[in-house]
Amino acid sequence: MNLKSSVNSRQTRKTRAQGLTTYSALMLAALCAAFSVARAQPSTDQTLKIVVGFAPGGAADNVARSFAEQLRQDGNGPIIVENKPGASARIALDYVKLSKPDGQTIFLGPSPLFTVFPLTYKQLTYDADRDLVPVSVMTDIPTAIAAGVNQPYKTMNEYVQWIKQNPSKANIGLATVGNTLQLGTFAIGQAVGVDIPPVAYKGASPMLIDVASGLVSIGADALASQMPLYKAGKINILGVSGSVRAQSAPEIPTMLEQGFNQYLYATSWYGAFVPTATPMHIRTKLEMMFTKAAQSPTLIKNLGSVGLEVIGGSGALAFERIKNERTYWAPVVKASGISLND
Repeated sequence: MNLKSSVNSRQTRKTRAQGLTTYSALMLAALCAAFSVARAQPSTDQTLKIVVGFAPGGAADNVARSFAEQLRQDGNGPIIVENKPGASARIALDYVKLSKPDGQTIFLGPSPLFTVFPLTYKQLTYDADRDLVPVSVMTDIPTAIAAGVNQPYKTMNEYVQWIKQNPSKANIGLATVGNTLQLGTFAIGQAVGVDIPPVAYKGASPMLIDVASGLVSIGADALASQMPLYKAGKINILGVSGSVRAQSAPEIPTMLEQGFNQYLYATSWYGAFVPTATPMHIRTKLEMMFTKAAQSPTLIKNLGSVGLEVIGGSGALAFERIKNERTYWAPVVKASGISLND
């Protein structure tokens, strides 16, 4: 082999070696990137946890378990529901806000935590705008005002006339104070010129028992919690919140139909939230998962039968609702003087 051939041979081997090195480096980089993305995705091999701030058996727990089952059927891997009740779901919220932002731990919570609690509580253990972000509006929660069947009033207008004649007997039973139901009732009292003070209870069940027996003149809570007594003929429902009649009880008029716009936003909804540091592509993936699950006819039927209306809305819809509802209630809170300690 001459000198020129030897040099060309060495250059060829060098070029091939450099090419292999470059190819290997590119492949390694691609594998690392793929591994990184795979780790960042909600994994179907890991257990997805939905954390609920209320005890098993309630409306929130029902929503969580119904969605969890549908998400499993949609091929999203093992999913569990973990109940962490207490402090109107704030214990569960605090737990999730400190969890790893990998999309594997989701908080299922009621909207007042983000809409009115920042207005009615002096200090909270969380920042409603910074600690968590919504990925889905799961269900709407129509609320309603109820009275015992033996009361002399059958509609909200009849109740208003009755408390004008009996102002000392006006009151309303509430399972949670500082929420939209208390604010809406305060606004009604302001409009008709009669104070309707709240009577606080530790849950909807004892409150509704007292409503049925007539110990309190009216009570307000989620329509879902009132349906068993309503169907049993123990209570009358005077009106439901929102702008349209509830799908589970279309025979009941809205408060708005009866001339009371103060209950237009005296409703609530359940949303799915994750820590703010959760990457956007994971949040998008979760949003798609919940949106698909919400299209299940079985899910819609099961939750609708207990007074919960499936929405399956986006995270952007949740942000919009939070902003609009907080803006609506801010002047009402200021006028009411409600200020609660955590």
